[in-house]
Amino acid sequence: MNDDSLRCGCAGATVWFTGLPGSGKTTLAQALADALRAQRHRVEILDSDALHATLPTGPGPAREDRGHHVERTGLAAEVLARNGFITLVSATATATAPGGDSRAAVRRRHEATGTPYVEVHLDIPRAVCAARRSAGHPTGPAAALAAGDEAYAAPAGPDLRLATHRQSVPEAAAAVYALLIDKGVVRSRCPGTPAPLLPDPVAGHGPSGGDGTGP
Repeated sequence: MNDDSLRCGCAGATVWFTGLPGSGKTTLAQALADALRAQRHRVEILDSDALHATLPTGPGPAREDRGHHVERTGLAAEVLARNGFITLVSATATATAPGGDSRAAVRRRHEATGTPYVEVHLDIPRAVCAARRSAGHPTGPAAALAAGDEAYAAPAGPDLRLATHRQSVPEAAAAVYALLIDKGVVRSRCPGTPAPLLPDPVAGHGPSGGDGTGP
C-alpha cells in the first residue's frame, strides 16, 4: 500500500458511489480501480457494508447508527485521500442522522481539508435493483433498505449521475474517469504508463441519449 512505484504524482481524492443496493456500486468501483492502477495511481476501495460487518456501530437507534457509520467511512476515505490515495467508496448511504445529513457531513469534512471529493449517483430503477438482488441476501446497513424498511435518499446534486442499467461497466467507469480528468484529479494518461484500459475517457464516454452525463 505504501509502494512509491505506484505513485504517478497526481492528487488523492475520494469518489463516493451511492445508489440503491444492486445498482452496481462495487462492480463499478472495481473497474475504475483497475484502470487507475494501470496509470500508477494508489487506489483503495472502501465497501461500506464490508466495513459495517467488521467495524459495527454502537447499540444506538439503527437510523442514527447508519448515519454514524457513513461518517466514519467518510473519515477513513478523507484520510486516505489526503495522503495521496484515490479512495473509491461504495455506499448505499442514506440515512439522515440527528443533526444533519451524514452524506453532506462527509462532503464538508473533505472541503474543510481541501481534499477533492466527487459524488457519483448510480440512478437505477428499484425494479432493476430488486431483480439483481433476487438471489442474494443483503447484509449490513443496506439490508433494511433492500427489505423496503426505509426509502433511499438519492442525492439532489451529485457530480455525476449514471444510469448503469443502460451502460456497460467500461462505459460507466470511463465516465467517472473523465470526470476526474475534468476536475484535475488525474491526467488522461500519466507519463511512463501504458494506454488506459478503458475506452478513451475524453472522447465520448456516455451512451446515446445522454445517460451517463452529469445532472
